[in-house]
Amino acid sequence: MAADSINENVRYEPGEVPPAPIAIGAGIQSAMVIVAPVVLTVVIVSRIADQPDQYLTWAVFAALLICGVTTVVQAVRVGPIGSGHVLIMGTSGAFIAVCVAALVEGGPALMASLIVVSSLIQFLLASRLALMRRIFTPVIAGTVIMLIAVTVMPLVFDAAGDVPADSPPEAAAFTALATLAVIVLMILRAPAGLRLWSPIIGITVGCLVAGYFGIYDADLILDAAWVGVPLGSWPGFDFSLGQEFWVLLPAFVVVTLVGAIETLGDGVAIQRVSRRRARATDFRVVQGALNADGLGNLLSGLFGTLPNTTYSTSISLADVTGIGARRVGVVIGITLALLAFFPKAAAVLIAIPNPVAAAYLVVLIGLLFVQGMRIIINDGIDHRKTIVVGVSFWLAVGFQNGVIFPEHLGDGFLAALFSNGMTSGAIVAILMMLFIELTGSRSRRLRTNLDESCLPQLERFLREFAGRRGWGEPASERLSSAGEETLAILLQSAEQAGDDPRRLTVAARMNGSRAEIEFVTASETENVEDRIAYLSELPPVPDEHEISFRLLWHYAESVRHQKYHGLEVISIGVARGS
Repeated sequence: MAADSINENVRYEPGEVPPAPIAIGAGIQSAMVIVAPVVLTVVIVSRIADQPDQYLTWAVFAALLICGVTTVVQAVRVGPIGSGHVLIMGTSGAFIAVCVAALVEGGPALMASLIVVSSLIQFLLASRLALMRRIFTPVIAGTVIMLIAVTVMPLVFDAAGDVPADSPPEAAAFTALATLAVIVLMILRAPAGLRLWSPIIGITVGCLVAGYFGIYDADLILDAAWVGVPLGSWPGFDFSLGQEFWVLLPAFVVVTLVGAIETLGDGVAIQRVSRRRARATDFRVVQGALNADGLGNLLSGLFGTLPNTTYSTSISLADVTGIGARRVGVVIGITLALLAFFPKAAAVLIAIPNPVAAAYLVVLIGLLFVQGMRIIINDGIDHRKTIVVGVSFWLAVGFQNGVIFPEHLGDGFLAALFSNGMTSGAIVAILMMLFIELTGSRSRRLRTNLDESCLPQLERFLREFAGRRGWGEPASERLSSAGEETLAILLQSAEQAGDDPRRLTVAARMNGSRAEIEFVTASETENVEDRIAYLSELPPVPDEHEISFRLLWHYAESVRHQKYHGLEVISIGVARGS
């Protein structure tokens, strides 16, 4: 349980304030990278569904404005809404298929109504995240993040060679390779201060090479208006709840859940790359990210544009630049919102050739894939988690490439659902986690008040639990002592906070040869997992407040502390031993 080494790559943590030039530079650079996929996703959906230019103009304006506002909310955190980290919001590619179907069947009004209704799922998931903690685990979050690469990389590789037909045959390859080489070499060897600018320098070099080969389309910039607000183009709603609504609603709900899982993974990952020293995941940050995601989808529905979600490239950008300060998130959000009113400025970014954008995305998605692996490994690997990750990942690859029984999926709802690797992989992983949970040993529970009088109850409860499993006296004593020290930590924190008496629920169950005990209470305590992780760095002679932490470190094989809004869970694992 020793503390992890310091991440020297992190220059500014979320609560720190970088100098204005660095914050503005990093923020504008990140917005420049994000704005193209935000706009292009809207353009692709609108054109596939054969929507008029008037709607497309409105949808792009609304998407940029909403993504900007919700990115600021993610950074500054308004009550329970927002993560307090740099999580960039953008239009969700997972919704492309279902939004095209809605636009074709009933137009923007039907799509808007479906988005509004399905957005409520994310608020519900955020409020009940603690109850679903055994299903939506770091393994699920990490797997979904890895599956983003499965879904996105084929499109990225296709885009790398997407140039006008009359271009020189070597144009795409040289442009993409020049961009990729500059970015990678700068990340590997450039000083920390210069590394911050590696993406923008690489993109600039790529655009210059593209201009040399004649594949940079400057007309996109010249034809765009300087300032514009498409008033009067709002599509409205369609709450007639006809057959089209009910047929499409399940698909919207499923895709919304997949997007929520991606946001959950992003909420976990952004905490890891934004701090110098590893800390236990704060699930209040994840709940805030989900609430902001739900707010973004609700606003998207109200404004009649595509749903948005957290962009996982936020993690890669924070990892590359080493900047996780909230001020950068505010700059990104303001930049995106302002771009909504300046079409020509957005056109500068939209004009970036596909090979340049693809080369940069190769770097970002590669870093993102590794972050997903880190989340899974840091949560601990056993045979169950291994099979969940391995099977769901490779089934997702198969579904994404259309090689798993495509003749049985047909051309309808199932085909649309499973043709996306992230969606199919997430469904498989969730079903496997549900199976593990439902077929595991049943928990025994103790419900009592969190005060000193509950100590005899807790000791009797744990010894009876151990006795029913045939544990000997040494193992029973170790389990009882671990539970006693956990209770002492909770009581100590409640006393320091001056809390009123709270309810405490203790759940005990077996996981193989190890007992897992959960302490669930509403009181706010210092994160026990973090405190234990840093015990090895403290002086050898502890003060009285550290004794329970040190004893728990001795008795328990593992300690995990999950904090949610209004609830926290301390889980300890105690081995049976000999």
